[in-house]
Amino acid sequence: MAEEQNQEAVAGQQQQAQFQLQKLYIKDVSFEIPNAPQVFQEDGQVEIKLNLAQKVEDLAEGVHEVVLTVTVTANLGEKTAYLAEVQQAGIFGISGLPEQGKHAALNTLCPHTLFPYARRMITDLVAEGGFPPLVLQPINFDQIYAQRMQEAQAGAAESMEVQGNA
Repeated sequence: MAEEQNQEAVAGQQQQAQFQLQKLYIKDVSFEIPNAPQVFQEDGQVEIKLNLAQKVEDLAEGVHEVVLTVTVTANLGEKTAYLAEVQQAGIFGISGLPEQGKHAALNTLCPHTLFPYARRMITDLVAEGGFPPLVLQPINFDQIYAQRMQEAQAGAAESMEVQGNA
């Protein structure tokens, strides 16, 4: 009987969990061609570097701003061909989740929602900048999050070992 009540309570909590995209917007955009116009006359293979960063800010109870920063740097030899950076942001309502579930949603579901918009903006900036089309591949934010959690656990374990041996 008590087990049934626990299962009903868990089911009730799961039904109350909500994830809502309230607002989607571009917080900042930057595109630079530091070596123009000479870079357009050079031959060679462009090397692309992709950098991702994320910032979460609590706006109110259950309301969070998540900013995904996507930076693409294209180098042609020693010179920078272009630098494109987009800060794609969203306001997300997240409620009814335990703290660990909310943390996971903010670090996986939110950037997964934002990335296609940032990717499209980067593609447009590069094309409008006079360069061949750049198509960024999808990113598995679940895998990145899992890897970061493993690294954090390993770091905590190492910290405990150091404290224990001191």
